[in-house]
Amino acid sequence: MCGALNRYGHRVQYQEDNSLRGFARLLGERRWAELVEMGALRSYRPGAFLIRQGDRGGFLLALTSGRVKVLASERDGSEVLLSLRGPGDLVGEMAAKRENERSATVQAVDNCTARFLLRTDFDRFLLEQDARALFADYLVAKLSETVPYQIHQVHFSPKQRVARLLLEVVRLADPSHPDHWRVPFSQDGLASALGLARSTVAEQLSALRSDGVLGPGPRIVVADVQALARQAGAIDR
Repeated sequence: MCGALNRYGHRVQYQEDNSLRGFARLLGERRWAELVEMGALRSYRPGAFLIRQGDRGGFLLALTSGRVKVLASERDGSEVLLSLRGPGDLVGEMAAKRENERSATVQAVDNCTARFLLRTDFDRFLLEQDARALFADYLVAKLSETVPYQIHQVHFSPKQRVARLLLEVVRLADPSHPDHWRVPFSQDGLASALGLARSTVAEQLSALRSDGVLGPGPRIVVADVQALARQAGAIDR
């Protein structure tokens, strides 16, 4: 267990975890580094679109820093959150072939960098590195994310649903980022992602602040990530 003061003066308790995640974890450090080196560097500001639903495929992106949200547009024009992804993940891998249309939009949550890879180059890499089975495993794991995030959370209480989303956001953050413990979502954004009323989200955030899980003030800042994990039901009490 480690502790540190974040930029807001709150002491954060956490356990260090420097392991790779996502497709990078499956590949291992050496092969992930080789894959990243193949691609052209792309940078995105918060709110920028990496991929838009309905566009043609032909490429995918390997995320190297920052967090993104994967969104699907409904017929009424609304958007639902499918998943969050971070460094070590791929985006655009579901419809990377040129003849396929993108089934979701990918939008930067914070400053992001990624490597642009043509599908033909990516396929050649998988063949040369004997990694096609690993990519198939990654695709299977990500297929569940075609279901809206709020449906995945339907069996949890409102407090657990809020806590689980906050926990996922901070776990995907770069530990060296000065706002590592801040959740860059508005109450409206959380409510939409979770399928909850804004008043319910506000109530749960207030309770988490009262319990010392979140810091005071209007911003959503995690003060005790272990307590947040307990609220989320992610670790044993």
